[in-house]
Amino acid sequence: MALGVSNGTLQPLSGKPNAVSTQTDLQDMKMRPLPFKGTLADSKFQLLRILQSLDRVKVVKEEGAYIHAIFTSKVFRFKDDVEFYFDEAAQVIHFRSASRVGYSDWGVNRKRMEDITRRYEEGLR
Repeated sequence: MALGVSNGTLQPLSGKPNAVSTQTDLQDMKMRPLPFKGTLADSKFQLLRILQSLDRVKVVKEEGAYIHAIFTSKVFRFKDDVEFYFDEAAQVIHFRSASRVGYSDWGVNRKRMEDITRRYEEGLR
């Protein structure tokens, strides 16, 4: 499973309905990126603060303009990879949230990213 950023782009989605991304052409899986809040450092701080407030999440990589976190489901212990790419030129935060296994996730990744988006945007006010 390839993760990370290549030429300013997070890895493409597999096409299975168990993921969302801000950088996909698959309309059912597309979400809008988050706006920067001040500088790169300010935006990362805000996002990391949100991640640390959530249950069953571990930030496994944070360097430069990239964050990788792993969310683990409560009952079956499924793991989802959530990545953030901070695009300084465009002043947006792209993200990708995808289940490691299975076909459908019953909308879990979308709901998670909608919640993170809401928390992030509330912090902008």
